[in-house]
Amino acid sequence: MTSGPTRRRVVLATRNRHKVAELQVILADVCDRLGLEVVGLDDYPGAPDVVEDGVTFEENALRKAVSAAEFTGLPALADDSGISVDVLGGAPGIFSARWSGGRGDRANLELLLAQLADVRDEHRSGAFVCAAALALPDGTREVELGRLTGTVVREPRGSGGFGYDPVFAPDGSQRTVAEYAAEEKNEISHRALAFRALAAHLQEHLST
Repeated sequence: MTSGPTRRRVVLATRNRHKVAELQVILADVCDRLGLEVVGLDDYPGAPDVVEDGVTFEENALRKAVSAAEFTGLPALADDSGISVDVLGGAPGIFSARWSGGRGDRANLELLLAQLADVRDEHRSGAFVCAAALALPDGTREVELGRLTGTVVREPRGSGGFGYDPVFAPDGSQRTVAEYAAEEKNEISHRALAFRALAAHLQEHLST
């Protein structure tokens, strides 16, 4: 997606450049139609960090979007996502990013695999879940949820993606998400599903 002088900025409440690039692709069509440019918080270094103390993905996504909209005065997007494993009662859930106590993606992944080591293959089902939120400076709030169901495999496979992608195989696939090409992932991912649902709200609120 190319930016031009007439494009209006929409800020994604993250400093993760991978997420910004991914969302630029996912929302390319609606952004082109509406003349929008998605940027990240790297462009706004003074933006405060948000304490993600909500008890649902939706609450945390809205907290981040509202904070970014209030700080920048721009329409803001945010997401909160994670992996929910059925046999663990939905955990790690909202704690996915800090499941290992803040030691990073690899440690999170290894801890999850250790916890599931004795679980039979037929009981390793779960889902990637993403809540995508839109907050406008005028107080408008919207949130949508996306889910990608599948199975936690026994060993990491693939070099694409991030987070738990190397250990999660979508239903009907022998490949993990990390073995998908970026274009394939952007067709099926929980984040893509959530933000594509949110695109209707962008169309509703940001059309001129």
